[in-house]
Amino acid sequence: MKVRLFFRNYALRIAAMLMLLGAASVIGFVFLGLGLPEANVAIVYLLAVLLSTLLIPRYLFGFITSVLSAFAFDFLFMKPHFSFTVSASSYIITFVIMVVTALITSTLVSHTKLSEQRAQESEAETKALHGLTKCLSDASNIHDIAGIAVSAISGITGSQAGCLCFDEKGTPEKTFVQQISSEKQIQRSLDDPGAFLRQLKQGNTAVYPGEEFYDWPICGRETTLGVIRLPKETAQFLNKSQERLLFSMIESIALAMDRFRSAQQRIKLREETEQERYRSNLLHSISHDLRTPLSGILGATEMLLSMTDEDDQRHPLIEGIGNDAGWLYSLVENILSLTRLQSGKLIVDKQIEAVEEVLAGALGQISRRYPQYDIAVCAPDEPIWVPMDVKLISQVLINLLDNAVKHTQPSGEISISVMEDKQENQAVFSVKDNGSGIKEADLPHIFQMFYTSMPPHSNARSGIGLGLSICDTIVKAHGGTITAKNCSPDSGAEFTFTLPLGGK
Repeated sequence: MKVRLFFRNYALRIAAMLMLLGAASVIGFVFLGLGLPEANVAIVYLLAVLLSTLLIPRYLFGFITSVLSAFAFDFLFMKPHFSFTVSASSYIITFVIMVVTALITSTLVSHTKLSEQRAQESEAETKALHGLTKCLSDASNIHDIAGIAVSAISGITGSQAGCLCFDEKGTPEKTFVQQISSEKQIQRSLDDPGAFLRQLKQGNTAVYPGEEFYDWPICGRETTLGVIRLPKETAQFLNKSQERLLFSMIESIALAMDRFRSAQQRIKLREETEQERYRSNLLHSISHDLRTPLSGILGATEMLLSMTDEDDQRHPLIEGIGNDAGWLYSLVENILSLTRLQSGKLIVDKQIEAVEEVLAGALGQISRRYPQYDIAVCAPDEPIWVPMDVKLISQVLINLLDNAVKHTQPSGEISISVMEDKQENQAVFSVKDNGSGIKEADLPHIFQMFYTSMPPHSNARSGIGLGLSICDTIVKAHGGTITAKNCSPDSGAEFTFTLPLGGK
């Protein structure tokens, strides 16, 4: 069909050219009958060349018309007539001048016509892009942008264009919008979004031909935002001007979609920041208000325990109150640490400290809280001096020991050790238990915030998943590392963290 249309257009142009040359020849014979000189006939042929160039804005046709008009003038009006033989040298000069004049005239007219055509196309493109941009600025969501784009592209191509949007992850939606008339758009389903996406990823071209549509990707700064779909019968016959305008429109659509997505992300980020701030403020207020009365309760229970014999019926009740208050106090401390971490107020004040003293302080708190547990300690005879924030590292040790207690029966074994790794210039701390260990599915996630795993024994109390996350943050703030592993299947877990031995 395209080849047939091509030959039909060229046949019409050739016919028009021949008609103009024929008319010029008839007028030339009339001029000769009136006794006018051949120069007037030459001017008529020049007029035919000019009209041909104006009616057929192609440089090739102007050139052919110029040559044919010169030879027609020579054949019909130069002596001897009806022959290409020239009897006088003056006729040769006339012939050459006529050819040159016709060529120059046709070239100038063709260039002028082409410049005018390009100017009109450029003006039309500018108007179309301006109208599209103005409409896109009023769009309230990504699907409004798609609808506006479809309407504008359908108008400039005279087709039923469509637009398929992609979600934030770069996955095609299950439906796309298509213009079916000047006033109506419909939603059509996409047969296989996964296969469609694979086709786009496999190709690396500006347009993807399909059985029903040709698809032009709408590329954003980071991902594909969608595709513009043109019916196959329309896409195959787009001229260069329409293709150029289509690409310009797709760029404007991509900018609008990118701008909308960026605005959405900013709004979402702002909302999340506000929610996080409110949550942190609430946690900080609650934790701060709970810490003071809990400290009083712990102090009172310790005093009452010292005043009560172990065989007294009140002793286990007071001991239970103390254990629960200690658990709550530890939870409050973790929540306060969390709020400081999230607000950026955690300041690491490193001082050179003896590791043994830090271990003793942490063990003292755990022993008071869980007196039924025996914790083995392994430390070198020589003191290890490490730059650290004593309060923060103590919290790490307490959290790790508390975690070991939660996952170990009172009859089980818990040990804590520290050693100096001179080769790596670091102190290595290890907390080990012989509980049920860590599930393989939990190992990659145990240092994530709010991630918990239930201990197996019934008397254990589950936390809220902050202790290990806070340990991870504190150790990394000191320039160290922390890891977890199972000692062996069903025989406990080991947490290891390191601290550099260098200066502050």
